[in-house]
Amino acid sequence: MFLKQLEDKIDNKQAKIGIIGLGYVGLPILAAFAKKGFAVLGFDIDQSKVDKILAGQSYIKHIPSEHLLNELIDATTDISRLGEVDAIIICVPTPLNAHREPDLAYVVDTSYAIARNLKIGQLVILESTTYPGTTKEVMLPILSRSGLIVGEDFALAYSPEREDPANENYSFANVPKVVGGITPLCLNLAQTLYNHIVIQTVPVSSTQTAEATKILENIYRAVNIALVNELKILFQKMDIDIWEVIEAAKTKPFGFHAFYPGPGWGGHCIPIDPFYLTWKAREYDVSLKFVELAGEVNSLMPNYVVDKVGEALNNVGKPLKNSKILILGVAYKKNIDDQRESPSLKIIQLLQQKGVHIEYHDPYALTCGNHRHYPEINLKSIALTKENLHKFDAVIIATNHDQVDYDLVVEHAALIIDTRNVLGQKNQDIEKIIAA
Repeated sequence: MFLKQLEDKIDNKQAKIGIIGLGYVGLPILAAFAKKGFAVLGFDIDQSKVDKILAGQSYIKHIPSEHLLNELIDATTDISRLGEVDAIIICVPTPLNAHREPDLAYVVDTSYAIARNLKIGQLVILESTTYPGTTKEVMLPILSRSGLIVGEDFALAYSPEREDPANENYSFANVPKVVGGITPLCLNLAQTLYNHIVIQTVPVSSTQTAEATKILENIYRAVNIALVNELKILFQKMDIDIWEVIEAAKTKPFGFHAFYPGPGWGGHCIPIDPFYLTWKAREYDVSLKFVELAGEVNSLMPNYVVDKVGEALNNVGKPLKNSKILILGVAYKKNIDDQRESPSLKIIQLLQQKGVHIEYHDPYALTCGNHRHYPEINLKSIALTKENLHKFDAVIIATNHDQVDYDLVVEHAALIIDTRNVLGQKNQDIEKIIAA
């Protein structure tokens, strides 16, 4: 009865939506529900994020502040206010620990917090990327400690985020959303909710299937990125341009999808998901050698870039140690400010360990610090000027932002290591430009 009442409240937009975790996943969801006329309450442990939301200020570059200027939006650090909402969407981090094993501490802690405040007639949805089984095997037992029964007193579902920051063609609203529920009623409620804000919901038979769908999507990309990264290394030795090869191959109208090499992988999902699944596979005595190999190849690409930098400097008579290097871009992909798992961070760490003086320029990320796995990095973006460029022994193009004057870089940099093919064919005759 209570869950039927919740369905009616969702249909009539009378349900209040709680979003736990107001980062790159949670903030767009909060804005999307408010835009559609739902009252929303955001939760985050970071008081500065809460303060900015309450002031209508976005702290994520590709999300305009005007999306937050809505009287239906509220935010708090007080988790006890969960009792005010009808649906709870969890968007907390799911990182790896030092041994590349899943770290579900944020999910577990959030689940306990919800259990302490869970009330009859609430819907709980996990969006964080994780291994198949997390919702049912980890979250459900914790929520059940409340004494409430799933499918009768409360609903539990999983719906993986499909965010691609700064993608001009696809945003949260026009990407189909996969949904799986613990029970059919749980699934129906989650679909009913998301149908208000996305173009299409895609129901699947279980939360495990929904979790596996997200893992498959990202492992597909991880494996193909590893393939082109490995081929890049080979083709460079064969004096073949991998970028030219890819451009030619993608003219085939079937059976080929273009992936591009780079200095490594980045973002929260692709560097994380393969290791989540390989860890879970061990529970079933299965070794995912293909997936593990892809992870190994991609994880070692920053080392390859550093080796190329050392070779390039050596060829002009300069040692790597005590050299000065400028990194162009610390975000993990072009035209965003997201630095999560960025290969630039690993490159910076490796170079600093070799005694290199590092600075960086990134028009989207003005500061670089407070990273979980790179506590020693604490830098600020410098201006990209000819005077500054003359100070460095080499420049590494690590992120291919559009808002960078590459002509200025080519004219004034002493040596350029291009990991993104930004300079491309037109400058291949310039000896100081090194492909990496």
